[in-house]
Amino acid sequence: MIYHSQIRHRLKQPLDRVALITMTILTIVIVIFVAVGDRTAPKVREFSWQDKQIGAGDEALLLSFTRPMNEASVEENFALEALVSENERELIPGRFSWAGRRMAYTLNAPAPYGYEFELTLDSAFDRFSDEQQAKTLLRPFRGTFHTRDRAFLYLGTTGNEEGRLVLHNLTQKEKTILTPETLVVTDYEPYPKGDRVLFAATDRASQEQGLINQQLYVVSTGIEIATPVSIGGYAANSIPASSPATIPATGDIQLVLDSIGYQNLKFDLSPDGQTIVIYRVNRQNPADFGLWVVRAGQDPQPLPSEPGGDFLITPDSQAVAYLQGEGMAIFSLNPETETSDNKPLDFLPQYGLVLNFARDGSAVATVQFNADPLTPTRSLYLVTNRGENTELVETTGSILKAEFDPSGKFLYCLLTELLPGDIYVEQPYLSAINLETLERTDLLVLPIQRDIQMHVAPDGLGILFDQIITAQSPDESSVLRSNDGQSIASGQLWFFPIVLGEDGNPIQTEPNIISDEGLRPQWLP
Repeated sequence: MIYHSQIRHRLKQPLDRVALITMTILTIVIVIFVAVGDRTAPKVREFSWQDKQIGAGDEALLLSFTRPMNEASVEENFALEALVSENERELIPGRFSWAGRRMAYTLNAPAPYGYEFELTLDSAFDRFSDEQQAKTLLRPFRGTFHTRDRAFLYLGTTGNEEGRLVLHNLTQKEKTILTPETLVVTDYEPYPKGDRVLFAATDRASQEQGLINQQLYVVSTGIEIATPVSIGGYAANSIPASSPATIPATGDIQLVLDSIGYQNLKFDLSPDGQTIVIYRVNRQNPADFGLWVVRAGQDPQPLPSEPGGDFLITPDSQAVAYLQGEGMAIFSLNPETETSDNKPLDFLPQYGLVLNFARDGSAVATVQFNADPLTPTRSLYLVTNRGENTELVETTGSILKAEFDPSGKFLYCLLTELLPGDIYVEQPYLSAINLETLERTDLLVLPIQRDIQMHVAPDGLGILFDQIITAQSPDESSVLRSNDGQSIASGQLWFFPIVLGEDGNPIQTEPNIISDEGLRPQWLP
């Protein structure tokens, strides 16, 4: 009796009445939520490529949702399209994978350069929706991004471009001369983001006097790339974008390595853009030659190893394949001490040349020289990181170049075949090899010459190659020379579009001329 009277007394207090009413309302709401469930519409919380610029190295986009989703409904209603033109769209195929509330869409092939893209997703529903009841549909989502401009570099051959590095942006239809008239560029390699180019050059006045003093420089292209960032530990091949204030002006040049005391010959830039390996010869003691390593902010250091020949940095940027004796040795670029013996990490016997690594490091294209006394030949081999080796091509001519396409499915090759007759003449041609079926397709017969360069586009949709026109008689005023020392009068740049046939292999198509004044083209990454 006393207890009930105390309750009645407390209910007369305004604060107690408010508390009791609030508790009653909350209890009713909780019961409703338990019985009915949370009907808040799910939505896309984050899209890793939103308003970003991606390149061939960006393989997977990431979507993060506010609620666990019904995966099948998301995949059925997901669409990623390239905006080819105002009235034309092209679906971009890929593969789905899930981790909780996050979904990854991995592209089957790099997104084509020079386009805008749109991602749309609607009508999907969360994991807890009842199939028999009205579903809680995802709020319609639209995301956009774009790929890098389709652009390439080349060496000019005539007029004010002669011997200078030129950037040709096909998307923007612009040409920019990057290097000054005082330098003659002999070789170059773009950095991974395309914002800079490493190049070797000699002073024009010295070269005209017959003095070859190559020095290494870096020149800025003026290109800014807003790369995707990672989400929740899922890497999106991200490098934070530079702020506009830190981007050097186009044509800004810095000296990387001078030629004091040493002649600088062939060089290679690591795929991560952090290390340069260069072949150097001591001017005072020509017997002192070999590889040197150049890193940002550090003095050049010789790489402990036995002297050798051609070399190529591995895809992980941690080692270099170096021709030594009758094989290729793999040396670490980070020996424990600079004075210790840098013993090879691995050795590929009988291979006289490494042409190219697959982007993921799973395979390498190598050349074997077959010492047949009657008919010496060369063989192109595919060597995997599992130790398997497969002969792809045997030719009586030469194997000038081989490049993996971005997907790693095809190997594009510049080959030559020895023509019959008393005069030694090699016929060059472009071929594609399907690495899954080992089928070979000859795509294009090229003009008879050995000094040909080719480069596969980062999106795998075309190949650049050049055709050099040499002077009929020695031209002392020309600063450009072919591999055999002839004066170069001019050059043509060609684009070969890669088109797949019904069987999935590249087919023969007609190349298009891009320029009548250039040589040694390379795509920007």
